[in-house]
Amino acid sequence: MQAVVMAGGEGSRLRPLTINRPKPMVSIVNKPCLGHIFDLLGRHGLTDAWVTLQYLASQIQDSFGDGGGVGMKLRYSVEETPLGTGGSVRQIGSALDDTFVVISGDALTDIDLSAVVAYHRERGAAVTLTLYHVPNPLEYGVVITNGDGRITKFLEKPSWGEVFSDTINTGIYVIEPRVLERYAVGEAFDFSKDLFPKLLEAGEPLYGYVASGYWTDVGSIPEYARANADVLYGRVKTGPIGDEVRPGVFASGEVEIDPQAHLVGPIYLGNGVKIGAAAEIVGPTVIRDYVAIEGGAVLDRAIVWRNSYIGERAEIHGALVGRQCALKSRVVLEEGSVVGDHCVVNDGARVRSQVKIWPDKQIESGAVVNASLVWGSQGRRTLFGRFGVTGVVNIDLTPEFAARLGAAYASTLPKGATVTMNRDQHRSSRMLKRALMGGIVSAGIHVADLLQTPLPIGRFHTRRLGAAGGVHVRVSPFDVRVCDLKFFDRQALDMDKTQERKVETAFFREDVRRVSYEDVGAIYQSARVGEAYSEAFLAEIVHRHQVAERKFKVVVNFSHGTGAQFLPQLLNELGVDLVSINGVVSENVGSRTFEQFQEERRELGTIVAALNASAGLILDAGGEKIFVVDDRGRPTNDMHFLVAFAALSARVTPGVVAVPVFAPSMIERIVGEAGGRVQRVRASGNAQMDLAAREHPLIVADGVGGFIFPRFHPSFDGLFATVRLLELLAVTGHTLADVMDETPAAKLARLQVACPWERKGRVLRVLAQDPRTERTRQIDGVKHQEDGEWVLVLPDADRPLFNVYAEAGDEGRAWTLAQEYADRVEHLQAET
Repeated sequence: MQAVVMAGGEGSRLRPLTINRPKPMVSIVNKPCLGHIFDLLGRHGLTDAWVTLQYLASQIQDSFGDGGGVGMKLRYSVEETPLGTGGSVRQIGSALDDTFVVISGDALTDIDLSAVVAYHRERGAAVTLTLYHVPNPLEYGVVITNGDGRITKFLEKPSWGEVFSDTINTGIYVIEPRVLERYAVGEAFDFSKDLFPKLLEAGEPLYGYVASGYWTDVGSIPEYARANADVLYGRVKTGPIGDEVRPGVFASGEVEIDPQAHLVGPIYLGNGVKIGAAAEIVGPTVIRDYVAIEGGAVLDRAIVWRNSYIGERAEIHGALVGRQCALKSRVVLEEGSVVGDHCVVNDGARVRSQVKIWPDKQIESGAVVNASLVWGSQGRRTLFGRFGVTGVVNIDLTPEFAARLGAAYASTLPKGATVTMNRDQHRSSRMLKRALMGGIVSAGIHVADLLQTPLPIGRFHTRRLGAAGGVHVRVSPFDVRVCDLKFFDRQALDMDKTQERKVETAFFREDVRRVSYEDVGAIYQSARVGEAYSEAFLAEIVHRHQVAERKFKVVVNFSHGTGAQFLPQLLNELGVDLVSINGVVSENVGSRTFEQFQEERRELGTIVAALNASAGLILDAGGEKIFVVDDRGRPTNDMHFLVAFAALSARVTPGVVAVPVFAPSMIERIVGEAGGRVQRVRASGNAQMDLAAREHPLIVADGVGGFIFPRFHPSFDGLFATVRLLELLAVTGHTLADVMDETPAAKLARLQVACPWERKGRVLRVLAQDPRTERTRQIDGVKHQEDGEWVLVLPDADRPLFNVYAEAGDEGRAWTLAQEYADRVEHLQAET
């Protein structure tokens, strides 16, 4: 016996889940709804089937092919225009030459089809309709039968006053082919509205079989969620959904579950699922293949489709997440909300109850979405942030994305130009660098490959070659799951806003240059990368003899970064005894938490004191920043060290010292007494490097371990900062502990205040209208200074928040002042 599976449904009530797929292809736990129907047919020996298609027909044909993969023999009938339920079956024509079964491909059921067929034959029926008892029949077609099961009346979606039965039409029929001959092939008609009433009127034997078992129409979001739950609870008979790896937790393939994760079934986990520490998952929950769930996330009655990412402490309560979505840290999806395919919901955003987000949307950090997002801009409309192009690896930054970005970037440069490329040691960086490189050369740009080098050396070599620009790929120092793609201009500085906009325009318009095969860019390994840097580096150390005479011993924690490939040789050239920690360059080591960093700093102090070393330093993995421990093993505060280093530099070589706007006010006096002058600069790294290249001060500092020495090159360089510190100590004859003790510590406080993007402008405007603003020179943010105290309210460039800095005569007063302004910022945004 043949079967006909009607699979042309569009599923408008299931949107946005059905925007990119036909309704029968919506997955229920471990497979599409249509897959469950094929399983049911197979269990009853109905392995020869026609499938009627209309909406996105190719998806079903591509997924199931000839049916061999699901134990079926499948053929397809595609409607060019909608023909109705009856017309779609009639289109198959003479191929249906014997009794056949019709079943919907977008319902979930385990009804005994063999019993329905036997009933049909026993009654000698022309058509047998499978009926089912439901508590609320208003949304379905009600069928009235007599005591023998013969149908006497049809009611299509009746009112309560017309309800004489709770038996509804399931859309499962057994049909004799002769009854279809009342309509021509290609004629549009419906079974329940047209054919069956006509057959009833003609006296044809129509019977209704009242089935037991399970049946539900997966016609709406709540019904879809219920169907998934019913499979998990075993209320419907399906094939196995996986191995029970924990009580009530079923996995289909290899999964990784952190021992500290808490799972309460029933839960389905697809192949390749990863669940982080302290994650909490409460069933009924479905997590499809290759979903990554970070630590502290909470999923309660959730459905998450394949290849999605759930960030740290994100919460999903009774909500649905489509395919290839990224929910960043602290995102909250409330009850009944739906996020369509390929959406990005950024940090701290909240999607309110019952809100639906259509595919390819991006929700900004901290946003509260109160209404469904259907139209509007799709995807990200800006690429660049403070650290270049940044995103979660294989979620935001995929190889395909990187190749497109590389082509867009290269299209803004003259054909035949050369750019440098280098990366850190991580495998993710290698993957993205190679993808970027492919896009760049496709647009006729040559690549000088610097391989695996620290960021300062990459910048130095870009300037040395006279390249048109450069790219450095690194794992973020703040999150090992994130990569930064940093783009340089020909001065090896971060690209300015104008250049960034050009790249974004080319990227989003897909306006990229495609050259002929003979003009594809060349890729070559750049020569003497380390040697050229080392020669210029050592030439800048004018007091090499004094450094060697001091016989320094330093302990350096290399953070497993590429700086370990270069700094040891430089220190050896200068006669410095090096004790190396974490000096093996490892592709598996990325960022560390603040707590881990502080613990490493304490351990470094213990080692320095035990070895009687001259200093200890942590060099960040990118080679840009240093964090210092003095010769007594005491970790130095970053701002305290900045003041001491600036004063020491000015004492040896008088000149201008550029410091960030939030540096303590005492620095002017201390540097001035040492013979130098302080210039304040905006807090961004871009502004600081630009100042270094343009005005060539003695040094530029960022206040968090970063130092630029413009005479050498105008970029942050932790390798050079390490040696410059030793040179200054050698020339002055001081120990680092003495220098730190002679430098008074600043009384600074810093707080962060969350603020939605759309309210930042008003907060700054109101603060700027304060009379105290007029009395203070404004460089970055809004600064108020009075009676020796000051407060700076500085908007974060990449996140929906303000940084509030304060300085006062004592630490307690500084914290009080910072809190006062933090409260004021919160009050101002509440007024908007």
